[in-house]
Amino acid sequence: MPYFNWNDTINLFSKLTIRRVWNATRVMASYQLSKLTGKPMQWGYPVSISFEPTTSCNLRCPECPSGLREFSRPTGMLKKDFFRETIDDIYKELLYLIFYFQGEPFLNPDFLDMVKYAHDKGIYTATSTNAHYLTDEKAKKTVESGLDRLIISIDGTTQDVYQQYRVGGKLDKVLEGARNIVRWKKELKSKTPFVFFQFLVVKPNEHQIEDIKKLAKEIGVDQVRFKTAQVYDYENDPNQLIPTNEKYSRYKVGKDGKMKIKSGLNNHCWKLWHANVITWDGLVVPCCFDKDATHQLGNLKMQSFKETWNNDNYKQFRKELMTSRKNIDICANCSEGLKVWEE
Repeated sequence: MPYFNWNDTINLFSKLTIRRVWNATRVMASYQLSKLTGKPMQWGYPVSISFEPTTSCNLRCPECPSGLREFSRPTGMLKKDFFRETIDDIYKELLYLIFYFQGEPFLNPDFLDMVKYAHDKGIYTATSTNAHYLTDEKAKKTVESGLDRLIISIDGTTQDVYQQYRVGGKLDKVLEGARNIVRWKKELKSKTPFVFFQFLVVKPNEHQIEDIKKLAKEIGVDQVRFKTAQVYDYENDPNQLIPTNEKYSRYKVGKDGKMKIKSGLNNHCWKLWHANVITWDGLVVPCCFDKDATHQLGNLKMQSFKETWNNDNYKQFRKELMTSRKNIDICANCSEGLKVWEE
């Protein structure tokens, strides 16, 4: 199961329009010039956006604010009307829409209606789920919605291992949901969604890497991808999650014997030029590492997206990023370049 998939790639390219290509070209050019000059400049609008359907979740994963119920912001559901208003403002430039930030998307009763709305605007749509709500009926509606990519989080091939990270989860429900999606794709003769298992590699499950590949092949999903785990207190690792195989870890032991993050923090970040995150209640934040929305760059209940994208808050954050990124708290545990993709 290779990382590159022709059907998925062709589907993504089919969403391109002259306006979206021109926007992406402007965004890339402004980013490269910003790196070259050391002075932030921004042309165009985001190529990709993450929209948060909800902060609610049925699981209690140990390194997730949603799972731990430790948010400093309120829990709630994205409203369909607000979502549509925002999409209407930006869809002509927007190529890729991720329905995920925190929480379980399928808990929002209007989730698939929003997917369908974005799909009808010609936007490539993706989401990530723990798959506990992919009943036969919901799986059929998911395929019919036009969703382009479905990431199923599955972090173990046996219940005892799976539940060590996906606390409160049932592996048989995940596998049932995956089978439902695969079956309805065949029934409806649909090439979408592109489905893959995402395996978060942690110490309790790293011995099951080969097993998940076999399981995925048996069920018929399109691919397996492995992801490194974010550990907040990585120096102490209280939940014993950092794997022994450094290939699958964001961290390594330094010369002083202490655990440290592998990646260096250069004073630039592509995310701040081509993407951003919108919370369920309309807050605009820099990226998915700002889980508590502490760096609020705008509020779409008070200002349009296009106004927000070029406001003073964004300009100031990009400036700080290019002068002293190491001093920005959400960058400290950044995983850019540390995700592991496997065939």
